[in-house]
Amino acid sequence: MDAIVLAGGYATRLWPITKHRPKMFLPVGGADVIDRIFDELETDDRIEDVYVSTNERFAPEFERHIAESGFTKPRLSVEETTDEDEKFGVVGALAQLVEREGIDDDLLVIAGDNLISFPLSDFVDEFESRGAPTIAAYDVGSKERASSYGLVELDGDQVVDFQEKPDEPNSTLVSIACYAFPAEALAFDEYLAGDNNPDEPGWFIQWLQATRAVYAYTFDGAWFDIGTPESYLETVAWALDGDAAIDAEATVENSEIGSGVHVMGGAVVRNSTIERSVVFPNTTVEDCTVRDSILDEEVDVAGTDLTDALVGAHTKLPDGD
Repeated sequence: MDAIVLAGGYATRLWPITKHRPKMFLPVGGADVIDRIFDELETDDRIEDVYVSTNERFAPEFERHIAESGFTKPRLSVEETTDEDEKFGVVGALAQLVEREGIDDDLLVIAGDNLISFPLSDFVDEFESRGAPTIAAYDVGSKERASSYGLVELDGDQVVDFQEKPDEPNSTLVSIACYAFPAEALAFDEYLAGDNNPDEPGWFIQWLQATRAVYAYTFDGAWFDIGTPESYLETVAWALDGDAAIDAEATVENSEIGSGVHVMGGAVVRNSTIERSVVFPNTTVEDCTVRDSILDEEVDVAGTDLTDALVGAHTKLPDGD
């Protein structure tokens, strides 16, 4: 069985934090998001090759990250795009990758920006027991949230209806970006030849479900789709389990550090209050109140209150120039 880790997005909603950094490299609880996935794929002997699907713009960062990580399975497969307007869509990128790499084995596909609380090995177990296309499904608990995803209706474990991003969802069970396909179901080219939507994999699942049996692996626990500042901070808070993390070599003096805060190595925080925020390495915060914010590397903030702020690397606030 092979695996594809989807890592081609530009994460514009997280700019400037992700303008020059793939969002899959955002740290969550001491590990980058994508490394949590790589670690599970590395240790599952059923997974042979792991293809990291990314774009030309971020390819050097991924190449360097993989080389330094110690993982042996991941290797890059690069789509020829450098910005959001050039993207093929997820299904289009999958079709090209399968053809480019000559994949003809069973296939696991997972988004590199998702944090999930179930072991991927359990999901693969479920897929192997069915021998049929299998998706992971999660109850988001809100119809408003459900309208942003693919809605799943089940009869037992079998998917009997699938609607991608319905305007009026009738349930809150949605498909997350974790799929397994037997080799004979890798029909991306056939799907695209029918002039179907190339963007979201949910449209492919909807089409596939109409032609053959598709099953769902439902799970409790946690699932985070890291696409916005709010979802990233929520993910960090969950990973810290209500605590704060102050890395070694960080300096915190005369300050209040609330729950869901990560202060990374080399950062300096003095005479400040920080709540539910992430402070990247070598950033200095003095005489500030910071809430629900992300401060990138080598930021210098003094005497400023920040709420819901994204501060790009090497920024000085206030700017005295």
